[in-house]
Amino acid sequence: MKMGMSKSLVIIPTYNEKENVVAMLEAVMGLDNDFSVLVVDDGSPDGTADLVKNQMSIFGERIHILERAGKLGLGTAYIAGFKWALKQGFEYIFEMDCDFSHNPKDLVRLHAAIAGTEEASVSVGSRYVMGGGVVNWPLGRRVISRGASIYVNSVLWLGVKDSTAGFVGYRSEVLRAIDLDAVEFIGYAFQIEMKLRAKRKGFHIVEVPISFCDRVLGTSKMSMDIFREAFLGVLKMKFFRKKFGG
Repeated sequence: MKMGMSKSLVIIPTYNEKENVVAMLEAVMGLDNDFSVLVVDDGSPDGTADLVKNQMSIFGERIHILERAGKLGLGTAYIAGFKWALKQGFEYIFEMDCDFSHNPKDLVRLHAAIAGTEEASVSVGSRYVMGGGVVNWPLGRRVISRGASIYVNSVLWLGVKDSTAGFVGYRSEVLRAIDLDAVEFIGYAFQIEMKLRAKRKGFHIVEVPISFCDRVLGTSKMSMDIFREAFLGVLKMKFFRKKFGG
């Protein structure tokens, strides 16, 4: 790690996030903690990457971009980001959405949970622990999301109330211990798989309450294929234990 370089990196995957990306980068740069950001852009045709590069000219080495040729999936974006972060020597690595459904201010608490004296090595921004919740979600989506976490825990005994959460912090040793090339899933199941692999490696996961707010600008990337992957993926993780770090 270079002299004076931040120890903490926030990885933000993007695809057509021109409405949000500048405000998100400015929000993270404005936090008291000295976070750096890596944007992993999947060839956004709306010019997201150009907006990021403009922010790089303002904030210098605190903002980085990894450009990929096309839309390759959330999980592969994070894996690419994790590998980049480890190569650069970051100690604390976070994943979050660009659409402000994750409040960037909560990064400070996710960081404190794994950078303090506690034994936690993974921090999860959780909607389903005391103090957490969701905002602007219709009842149907609430039921599906909560039901998914109940389903995951009943099958895998993961012990994480918000198993599909995508607002997560890792100590670098967790990501070094996991075989990133073996991670199979790319949608919601990716989030479940990463938590499961971390737990099976013996790392302690702590849930930090957050308020999750549905996106206001831009278009959701959610699809039935993502839900299907998660449902079937959980069964695969259950019955092919060795393949998933068991």
